[in-house]
Amino acid sequence: MNEVKASMAGSVWKIVAKEGEQVKSGEDVAILESMKMEIPIPSEADGTVKELKVAEGDFVNEGDVIAIIE
Repeated sequence: MNEVKASMAGSVWKIVAKEGEQVKSGEDVAILESMKMEIPIPSEADGTVKELKVAEGDFVNEGDVIAIIE
């Protein structure tokens, strides 16, 4: 299992992947908004999105888990 973590603090602007969906390494799982910039958060491994830990509009800190990839 791999954890997709926030690279910086910000608001979850958009969830790109859905639970149960296949993702590839480098594919965006979510997009954060911080200081009026959009920051894509990619998966670091191929796999299936087992669980999303955040919802659109949530605030996350650097290192917070966004999703679990199995």
